Amino acid sequence: MPRRTHPADDARAPAATSSPVGRPGRPRRPETDSAILAATRAALVELGWSKLTMSDVAKRAGVAKTTLYRRWSGRCDLVVDAVAVLFDDLELPDRGSLAADVEGVVLQFAALLARPEAGASLLALVAESTRDQTLRQRIRHSIVDRQKRLVLLGRERARLRGELPYEPDPEAAGRAADLVFDVIAGAVLHRALVSARPVDEGWTRAFTALLLDGLSPTGARG
Repeated sequence: MPRRTHPADDARAPAATSSPVGRPGRPRRPETDSAILAATRAALVELGWSKLTMSDVAKRAGVAKTTLYRRWSGRCDLVVDAVAVLFDDLELPDRGSLAADVEGVVLQFAALLARPEAGASLLALVAESTRDQTLRQRIRHSIVDRQKRLVLLGRERARLRGELPYEPDPEAAGRAADLVFDVIAGAVLHRALVSARPVDEGWTRAFTALLLDGLSPTGARG
């Protein structure tokens, strides 16, 4: 099915494709960016992807539509950034063990997905990306790849504690990080947004135990 577009918006969009778009002129104001991204998430929750327009976002944020196009090349870039900034708030505090670190970030992730502006926006993005390869690549670059930092940090921390072995092959380490990220993100997303079941402390402990049994050198944590 062809993707519905908004000619009035698209006609005004410049040809650049990077996100966000830097332009000469007056310095950017962080509070303006925050208002625009918040308005984008609100519009996405209320209207859905097909009805969201740059004009509507500009009106909600109280700015001119040209202000949006000075920062973002179009709707895809804007929406991806609006969702990505939420996930950048995820952290991995050192809780003393790999299991505790994993449990902590899983509960953080679940709490974030429970927010309508995060969960609904992410689902809308993923649904649209099945029909838009460019959007899929932007999601991977701006959300998935950026959040793999948590896996890399957790694995390095666990290695220094002696909980995981050192991996001398960078390519193998990268593949392992990808797999761990996919398992954690996939399980939590499915539980929270597809099954609509609680990601509580009991589920998180059971999931973490299952995950770490597969990661440990002996195949069991003991």
